[in-house]
Amino acid sequence: MEFSHISVLLHEAVDLLQVVPGGIYVDCTLGGGGHSSEILRRLQGQGSLLAFDQDPRAIAAADARLNAIGTNYTLVQQNFARLASVLTTDYPQGVNGILFDLGVSSPQLDEAERGFSYMQDAPLDMRMDPSAELTAKDILNYWPEAELAKVLWDYGEERWSKRIAQFIIARRAHKPLETTGELVETIKAAIPAGARRDGPHPAKRSFQAIRIAVNDELGVFARTLDMALQGLLPGGRIVVITFHSLEDRIAKEKFQVWAGKCSCPPEIPLCVCNAKTKVRILTRKPIVASEAELDLNPRARSAKLRGVELLGLTDG
Repeated sequence: MEFSHISVLLHEAVDLLQVVPGGIYVDCTLGGGGHSSEILRRLQGQGSLLAFDQDPRAIAAADARLNAIGTNYTLVQQNFARLASVLTTDYPQGVNGILFDLGVSSPQLDEAERGFSYMQDAPLDMRMDPSAELTAKDILNYWPEAELAKVLWDYGEERWSKRIAQFIIARRAHKPLETTGELVETIKAAIPAGARRDGPHPAKRSFQAIRIAVNDELGVFARTLDMALQGLLPGGRIVVITFHSLEDRIAKEKFQVWAGKCSCPPEIPLCVCNAKTKVRILTRKPIVASEAELDLNPRARSAKLRGVELLGLTDG
């Protein structure tokens, strides 16, 4: 199957990144290469693009797509958690812009064997990096009930998290869960019929939560945002597209702290966090997909775009 993916908020994100010929830009989430292709076009053969993806198929497909535009790019088949070490080695002076487009790309969702989809029966995998050790099968068959419930609630905001965890424990006591189909059956059995009649697929929130846990998506994102700020040149920008309220909250709160908001607990009378204004927030409210884009790509409905600009030495 061809690795094809419709990039969300493509022009809005690259516009916000403010790409100029000769600059150095990083796409932390290469995916199908849509955003990277647009960045490379705007570089006009000058400067350079660095892009990360831990999926070897995404790297191969994007390489062919980018090579038709220019050759001033480098692809890194690693999780973007490696951002700091790569920038320190290759661009110690700093870069002009860093883009994050979070979530799972369409090919990963659509390929049954990856185990991301609740619509197709497949082995319980959900690894974005096929070489990683932890799988969904490991979590579902070996993690304790309380930890399972916490994952489902924290990462999926699943109101039936405790009941689903109980049903998973009961089922695996007789036979380990092996496939996504078995997981869907278990979730459906745990959620009362009345609660399953309305709204999205009953397994949607749980699958999202387990995928986030398998790949440590929120932890990696929060840590890498701090690395990204350290790797920017003055005037450089960080642009983030999120698809989940928890991801968006991480970006929003990080940006507010960088913009000088005190992060001390409210019960402390004096500020001790030494809040300093490091960035200018570019998006007071997140940018969302237009109706025209939603007609073409319904997966863009939950997307939110935010950005900040690192202040220069004389700003602030």
